[in-house]
Amino acid sequence: MPQARRKTPFSGKAKKQQLQNKKQNKTLLLSSSSNTDNYDVLAVNYQPNRSRGRGDANRFALKFYRESDEEMKIKKEEALKGLHPVSEKEMEINPTDFFPSEIAFPKRPPWDFKMTPAQLDAQEQKYFREYINELQSSPHWKDMSYFELNLETWRQLWRVLEMCDVLLLIVDVRFAGMMFPPSLYEYVVNDQNKDMILVLNKIDLVPASVVAAWKEYLTRKCPGLRVVYFTSCPGYNLAGASADKAGLQVRRRKGRQRMCAEGATKILEACKDIVNGEVDLSSWEKKIKEETDVEFDDDETEVGETILQKADTTFYTHEKYKNGILTIGCVGQPNVGKSSLMNAIMGKKVVSVSKTPGHTKHFQTIFLTSQVRLCDCPGLVFPSTVPRSIQILMGSYPIAQLREPYTTIRYLAERLDLPKLLRIDHPENDDSWSPRDICDGWAKKRGYLTAKAARLDTYRAANSILRMALDGKICLWLRPPGFTDSRSNFESSDEIKYVKWVQALTSDEQNVPDSIFDSDTERHADSGSGESESESEEDTTAIANKFAALAND
Repeated sequence: MPQARRKTPFSGKAKKQQLQNKKQNKTLLLSSSSNTDNYDVLAVNYQPNRSRGRGDANRFALKFYRESDEEMKIKKEEALKGLHPVSEKEMEINPTDFFPSEIAFPKRPPWDFKMTPAQLDAQEQKYFREYINELQSSPHWKDMSYFELNLETWRQLWRVLEMCDVLLLIVDVRFAGMMFPPSLYEYVVNDQNKDMILVLNKIDLVPASVVAAWKEYLTRKCPGLRVVYFTSCPGYNLAGASADKAGLQVRRRKGRQRMCAEGATKILEACKDIVNGEVDLSSWEKKIKEETDVEFDDDETEVGETILQKADTTFYTHEKYKNGILTIGCVGQPNVGKSSLMNAIMGKKVVSVSKTPGHTKHFQTIFLTSQVRLCDCPGLVFPSTVPRSIQILMGSYPIAQLREPYTTIRYLAERLDLPKLLRIDHPENDDSWSPRDICDGWAKKRGYLTAKAARLDTYRAANSILRMALDGKICLWLRPPGFTDSRSNFESSDEIKYVKWVQALTSDEQNVPDSIFDSDTERHADSGSGESESESEEDTTAIANKFAALAND
């Protein structure tokens, strides 16, 4: 075997310079257009240049506008102020408030086969610059959130929209109203005359009544939209209890997984209704039946990631159900679970999965069966006025790149009783909590200390809390308009049984009447917990009113 290369001396000064260069690469500031002199552009997930024939990986880096240092200072001062608990009614959101009609996503400009790739590239570059300038001149510009500024990523969406027969839009049901851009629905259904399926993913984290309420609201607002349920963590793929005594969600995956047959069946039924016999989907149905009880290792991989060599300016003319094949396009924001959904439908791992937003960096095509083709698009953050704190909780922005976490901690703590969920004591033995107090309390409990002065590492604690919220361990969900007033109707609706069927709850749980459970708490089977019935009821009530304790302070 060849000997390893001898290590060369490395001084502390050189190490410091290396860290500075690494930090600069990760937070590369790019100069913006002439109309954005007051703004900086932040490229996250930046990769060092490696010219080894793989192209420029940074063409797919997520790009957002960077907040100023003045704004950071104000927000850090706000972190010392006390919390103001929010009522349950205020946790209802209206999606139209966050997607004004003046804000739409960029669409591919007209083209024809006479244009050369260079001409098409120049035309799209010009269109995108004009699109950004138009947004900057709109009255909503000052309220706009982070959104994708990379033309290459939008080109991948354009290609998926051109190729697909059916568009599969995946949203996290916890923030369904803030992940569903009406402009995309209008473009696909009305302009392109294609069918659209909305997948409410991660339904295991939200009460069944809330899931049913979101479906009723979205189908009423969007005629022709088909809404289905999905979770990549059904009951048979999890081990042990699903929640601890304080109410934190604990989902432990088994070493060997099974296909999420219930969710896949719901998507199959929606596609069957759309194609109406024009495409033979019997092979897909047969695949689901054959692989329902088959277990597979979670590390099985068929398709890896590649980086495109050049800009994707290919031409494509759509032909419905070409060659008897149904093409399904998968679109959604980062961290919404697109890759996990595709892996769950396939029955084994076929695409790379990561918690980092923007992990899927290019367009991928995978054949589910010989008659069904899946097209996976990179995670896209659509233009909107969604508050940045919610974008962080949704996973649209990398937590590791967050400069000021306290605003998001405040949003979370005013809607959930974090001190109770985290079982932390006030660092100053006070009765009132602030976002900084919660971070200090969690740092004290976990032993997070700074390296030199050994002070409480509040940034690391905040990072830890936000990651728990992103993973669903600390679970916050938002309600559709009118849910609080119509709660009892949704709790008794027939739609509940379909939600629980996709969650793969046991037959014993399905036979238990909804009335004995609190409507805002998901039911988890935990027969071996050893807790008495009265203790479980107390915990359930506390979880359902997570902000009540703060309101009483």
